[in-house]
Amino acid sequence: MRVASIAGAVAAAGAATAFASTSALAQTAAKIDPADTAWMISATALVLMMTIPGLALFYAGMVRKKNVLATMAQSLAATALCSILWAGLGYTLVFGGDAPLLGTLDRVLLRGMSMDAISPFAKTIPEALFMLYHMAFAVITAALVAGSVADRMRFSAFLWFTALWLIVVYVPIAHWVWGGGFLAAAGMLDFAGGTVVHLNAGIAGLVAAIVLGARRGYGSDNFAPYDLSLAVIGTGLLWVGWFGFNGGSALAANSRAVFAILATHLAASTGALTWMALEWWTRGKPSVLGMISGAVAGLGTITPASGFVLPWHGVIIGLIAGAVCFWSCTRLKLLWGYDDSLDVFGVHGVGGATGTLLVGVFAVSAVGNTAGWLEGNGSQVLIQLYGIAVTLVWSAVATFVLLKAIAVFIPLRVDKQSEIEGLDVTQHGEALQ
Repeated sequence: MRVASIAGAVAAAGAATAFASTSALAQTAAKIDPADTAWMISATALVLMMTIPGLALFYAGMVRKKNVLATMAQSLAATALCSILWAGLGYTLVFGGDAPLLGTLDRVLLRGMSMDAISPFAKTIPEALFMLYHMAFAVITAALVAGSVADRMRFSAFLWFTALWLIVVYVPIAHWVWGGGFLAAAGMLDFAGGTVVHLNAGIAGLVAAIVLGARRGYGSDNFAPYDLSLAVIGTGLLWVGWFGFNGGSALAANSRAVFAILATHLAASTGALTWMALEWWTRGKPSVLGMISGAVAGLGTITPASGFVLPWHGVIIGLIAGAVCFWSCTRLKLLWGYDDSLDVFGVHGVGGATGTLLVGVFAVSAVGNTAGWLEGNGSQVLIQLYGIAVTLVWSAVATFVLLKAIAVFIPLRVDKQSEIEGLDVTQHGEALQ
């Protein structure tokens, strides 16, 4: 009896120790990590830098002088407006639960978010930081759309469109892919926004460009960029900021983040060289505009794959991105006859869809715990196509409906005289000297 009692006590003590160890491990898994937090603060700053000043300079350098300030104003206004809307409503609808279609209102106006709160989507950083990081994603996605309608959209209409588009279009897609919605449940892979950001913005931009109509004089007037040096500087800021965009999507300071950054840099480099080579071959000279366009194409295309592939895959994806996006911005654009002012669809829309599809081909289980076609999982390509189709349809239909609804109350584009004078003066009462 005494031996049995001792054995029972030892067993009980062992069980208690095991339980305590398990509890300690569970607590550790959900504990704020200083290194991860420091990296994600830096990544958040890098992603915000992509919009202001990165995208603002990139876009401003490619429009005519009379629309430079108006183009910058759109990026600045989108940053401020989307930030407020994201904190108040967008975040909770995306990450407030894992229902198939939309999140809950548990975090509306950031209600109940304490300093020590941790999101179930990122268990080693404060929830407030996770919210802030994804706020920067929402900001740049809405700002990207503006490039398609540059030179002609009324500023008041742009503000209404941006606010409604964020909630009606961006938020549902972000939840479906990243917030535990039905696309995530289906197993679709999108590390940093091939569908949520790039395809979404590209399709919305294309629809907006078609609804507003071409710029006056499109096809006959000179639409040469005002100052490509601004666009080159903007490209550099976007390129560096993309390290936070893709590397930060690992949500930790770890090797996966490093792999994502390396693949991103290689894709951007290859994309720039590919576009340059194709332009040199077809037009006789490699333009600066072509090189920066190729770099951004490579960056956008690698985005959904960056955390699922090996670094050298970035070279292959960048090569494909440079070629496909070059074709879409030259041949396809002429074939369809649309006026996408700054080629948002040709670069981001086509690049985002291409990259999302290529995840299904190149995904490596040792990197992102999911195998792609090359590792024998061909069904992943079909899942990726499903995600692309859902994003395309929802973004196109919802964007069209929003624009038509806004047009009932506010003219979407400025009048003929205002477009001739330029949006800087007519929309903002300012002009470059």
